[in-house]
Amino acid sequence: MGIIFACLIVALISSWDLLGEPNLRPGTIAPFDAIAPTKALVEDTKALQQKRSDLVPRTFVQVIDSERSQELLELLDEKLKVIKVLVKNNETNWIGPVNLSKKEKDWLKKNNELSNRVWAENIKDSASRMLSQGLVNTLANDQLELAASIQLEPIYKIESAANKIGSKLIRSTFSGTSNLKTDPVRSKRLIEELVTKQGIPTIKVNKGDLIARKGEAISSQAFDVLNHFGMISWQPRPVAWFWRFIETLASCIILLLIMRRERPCLQARHGLLAIGLLLVTQAGKVWFGAAVSPLAVIVPPTLLISQGFGTSSALAWMAVGSFLWPVPVSGIGEGRMLVACTAAAIAAFQGARMRSRAQLIQMAILLPFGALFSEWILLRSQLAPANSAWGRLAPNSTELVSEALFMSAMLMLAILLIPILENIFGLITRARLMELADQERPLLRRLSSEAPGTFEHTLMICSLAEEGARTIGADVDLIRTGGLYHDIGKLHSPNWFIENQTSGINPHDQLNDPFSSADILQAHVDEGLKLARRYRLPRPIADFIPEHQGTLKMGYFLHKAREIYPETSEVRFRYKGPVPRSRETGILMLADGCEAALRALDPKTTDDEAYMTVRKIIESRLKDGQLIESSLSRSEIELVIRAFIKVWRRMRHRRIPYPISIPNPFPA
Repeated sequence: MGIIFACLIVALISSWDLLGEPNLRPGTIAPFDAIAPTKALVEDTKALQQKRSDLVPRTFVQVIDSERSQELLELLDEKLKVIKVLVKNNETNWIGPVNLSKKEKDWLKKNNELSNRVWAENIKDSASRMLSQGLVNTLANDQLELAASIQLEPIYKIESAANKIGSKLIRSTFSGTSNLKTDPVRSKRLIEELVTKQGIPTIKVNKGDLIARKGEAISSQAFDVLNHFGMISWQPRPVAWFWRFIETLASCIILLLIMRRERPCLQARHGLLAIGLLLVTQAGKVWFGAAVSPLAVIVPPTLLISQGFGTSSALAWMAVGSFLWPVPVSGIGEGRMLVACTAAAIAAFQGARMRSRAQLIQMAILLPFGALFSEWILLRSQLAPANSAWGRLAPNSTELVSEALFMSAMLMLAILLIPILENIFGLITRARLMELADQERPLLRRLSSEAPGTFEHTLMICSLAEEGARTIGADVDLIRTGGLYHDIGKLHSPNWFIENQTSGINPHDQLNDPFSSADILQAHVDEGLKLARRYRLPRPIADFIPEHQGTLKMGYFLHKAREIYPETSEVRFRYKGPVPRSRETGILMLADGCEAALRALDPKTTDDEAYMTVRKIIESRLKDGQLIESSLSRSEIELVIRAFIKVWRRMRHRRIPYPISIPNPFPA
C-alpha cells in the first residue's frame, strides 16, 4: 500500500501543472518561438507590483478602534473614582492619579458631591470628543494636555482648577496611546487610486516582435505579453492531465517490474526506496524548475540504486527519472540531459561493481569533472554554433565548474547516506558484502572454531557456488557471503552433523529416533535464522539459510522411520523451506548437494563420470521442484554443472610424492 501511495503521489506531482497551473510561468524555458501577432500596449504586472510595493509602507488609511476607545474611557473613569474616594475621606497629603497643586486640592474639597459628579461627566464627554477625532500615540504630552483644556474651555475657563485637573487627567490617560487601526480595504483602495493617478506601467509591443525565444527563460514582461495574446493556457486540461498521470504511473510500475526481475525476492521497502527517490527528485524538479541541474538530480540516485539493486534497476530508474523531466532543460538544452544520462549510465554500470567505499569516493570526484569536460567539448563543438539555442544559452566556465562541484557534493552525500539506507531499507551493497564476508567477523570465527568441519564444508561449497555464479553472470559477491553463513545454525549442536564428528560416534545412532533426528536437522535452519536476526544479517544473506535446503526430503531418516512405521508421511521428513527464490540461492542448493558427492569420488574418476554424478543430483532437485522459483534456466544449469566439474578438477589435484632421504644414524 505504501508503494502504491508513493506511485500515485509521483504521478500527481508530475502531472499537477496540467491540472492547476498555467502551462508557462516566468522563469520557465520557452518551448517555442513566440511572435506578436498585432500591435498592443500590455500592462507590466511586475512593474505594477513593484509600484504597489513601494506605496504600501507609506500609504495606509486609519479608522477609529471603538474597542480601544472604550478601554481608554474606562481607564479615565477609574481615575475619577480614585479622586472621588480621596476627596470623600478628606485626605490631606494624598497622592492621586495626577499631581495637583494645593489650590486644586482645595477646589475639589469644597465642591459638593453633585458638583463633582457633573464635573466628572463633563471630563468624560470631552475625552469622548477627543477620541472620536482619533488619538495619535506620538503626540507630545503638553500638546495633548492643551487639546484637553481646549475641549473643556466652553464649560470651564482655561485658568480654572476644574479645567486644569480635567486636562491633567485626560493627558495622563491618553499619553503614549492610540485608538487608531489600519483599514486594509480602504488602504488598498487608496493605493489603487494613487497608482491610477501616477499611471499604470505598460509594455509597448509591435506586430512581428519576438516575445520569447525557444530555449530561453521567459521573463515576467514576456509572460505578460504572452498572456495578453492568449498564448498561455490557464484552464485545466483534464485529458492531458489524465494521460500524463497514467504515463507516470505506468513508468513507476515498469520500474518496479524491472527491479523485481533483477531481484525476484524484492521486498516492499526496497520498492518504496526506489519510488521515494523518484518522488524526491520529481518534487525537487518541480520546486526549482529550470534552475535545477539534471546532473545533480539524476546521477546520485542512480548511484544509490546501482549499489543496492544492480545495474538494470539503476538504468531503469535513470530512464524513468529523465523521461519524467517536467520542464525543458536550461542551458545547452538536450545536450545537458544527454551528458547527465551518460554520467548516470556510467554510475549504474560501475557503481554495481564497486567493492569498496574508496572506489565510490573516487567516482564522486572523477565523474563530475568528466561530465564537466563533456559539456565543455559539447559547447565548443560544431554541434553548438553561436546562433543556436545552445550557443545563446551556453553557461560560462564558472557556471560549469559550480555545477560540477555541486554534483560532486551530491554524490558525496549519497555515499554518506548508503550505510544509513542499508540499515533502514535492508540494502545489500558490494561494500557491505565484502565486510560481511570477512572471516574474522565474530559469527564466522565461532563457526571456524566450534564447528571446524562445517566451516571447511562451507568453504568448499563457496568455491563451487562462486564458480557457478561467475559462469552464468549471477552475483558472485552475494553467493560467496550467503554461502559463508548458510550453515551457521549448526553452531547450536555441531556434533550432530557428521562433518564435525571426530570420535567416530554418531549421536543419531545412539538416539535411534528418526523423528527426533529429523527435528534436529530442521533445527539447524531455525537456529540459523535466529542467529541471523541476533547478528543483524541483511535479509538477502539470511535467505540463504532456509533456501539452501528448500523443501528437500530427509531421505535417510524417512527410510528409517518407514522401517518402523510404514505409513509415515513424507511431509514430516521435509525441510520447511521456502524453495530457492533467486539464482544465487538455487546455485548454493546445487553446490551443497554436489559437494559431498564430488569430494567422495575416487581421484581416478574421469570428467564424464563426475559430470554424470553431478547431473544425477541436480536432476533429482529439478524433479523435486526445488528450482521452480529460482529463475535458473536449463542452459544456465548446464553451465553450472560444467563449472562444478572445473572446480572438482582443482579439488582432486594431487602433488607427486617426493622421496625423503633418511640420514644414517650410524655414520661410518
